[in-house]
Amino acid sequence: MTITFITGANKGLGRETARRLIELGHTVLIGARDPQRGTEAAATLGARFVQIDVTDDVSVAAAAADVAEHEGTIDVLINNAGIPGPIGDPSTLTGTEALKIFDVNVIGAVRVTTAFLPLLRRSPDPVIINVSSGMGSLALTHDPSRPESKVIAPLYTASKAALTMLTTQYAKALTDIRINAADPDLTDLTDLTDLTDLTDLTDLTDLTDHSGPQTITEGTDAIVHLATEKPGAPSGRLLNRHGETTWS
Repeated sequence: MTITFITGANKGLGRETARRLIELGHTVLIGARDPQRGTEAAATLGARFVQIDVTDDVSVAAAAADVAEHEGTIDVLINNAGIPGPIGDPSTLTGTEALKIFDVNVIGAVRVTTAFLPLLRRSPDPVIINVSSGMGSLALTHDPSRPESKVIAPLYTASKAALTMLTTQYAKALTDIRINAADPDLTDLTDLTDLTDLTDLTDLTDLTDHSGPQTITEGTDAIVHLATEKPGAPSGRLLNRHGETTWS
């Protein structure tokens, strides 16, 4: 049975990914910062809650130790936790704001990946999925026909571009693990109201006033596909629900 750990999985895309993978037979570990929300989500879905704050080294290490004690291994790691950051005119952006966004969206993925690598390497077919975004694509954000070109979110877009590059670098270096990035595309998640929680906001629902063209389930298609690929599938890709997509 495939064991999958998802960060930021108490609501939004993370929760829907967990629900779908459980239906497909995965044992899912719900990673979330808030114990109450994480416990409630896990109980509803039939998963196990593991507390994790991706911005805290001690919390991440404790989460990895918890999984090592209970499951002993994981097969799939989904780095899903993210926050959107300031929207619009960047004239007043501060270093503190930039550090906060990158700490969650990029450095958080580094922390979690490093901590969980020993558990992944106990799997016969280890997989890492970084939930990135087309908002980090130079091509899409410069294409006037695309909704990504209509949004100004400087720190979010920069962080997702960094996360996609991080994915390709890890894929080149860690050839024993399949490592890819998923673009959920613009998705309507009307339940995402708490922007302070480290749950997945990569669809930028709040930036588009809940007008994303995809359902929440469609938004998780690429993530679920990558989590259920057969051994031998390629590494170092960025996928949306329609297949491999461009980043540059």
